[in-house]
Amino acid sequence: MSALEYSPYAADCPSRQLLDRIGDRWSVLTIGSLVDGPQRYSVIANRVQGVSQKMLTQTLRALERDGLVTRTVYPEIPPRVEYELTDRGRSLRAVLEPLEDWATSHMADVQDSREAYDAR
Repeated sequence: MSALEYSPYAADCPSRQLLDRIGDRWSVLTIGSLVDGPQRYSVIANRVQGVSQKMLTQTLRALERDGLVTRTVYPEIPPRVEYELTDRGRSLRAVLEPLEDWATSHMADVQDSREAYDAR
């Protein structure tokens, strides 16, 4: 299938599933936590505050399945596991970073709008 054949507006298109994955807050934050290079699970969990162990594990597995993250197990005792963005993951991070910047730079205005809306 060529890129022109995919349409996230079609209910049965797999690109819709991909948008759901990359638009999920835990995916966005997990990808952002890997921007500085390979990280251990505990480092990712500490950076992505509020994510449960179950959700972080599911997110990392899904990102690995989609080819956005690699998981490397080192043969040590105890085993050491690191996660790292793939080239595809880094290209997605380049797209997500401006979104993150937009959210942080506009949050005060959005909060004002929410308060004005809720006061009605």
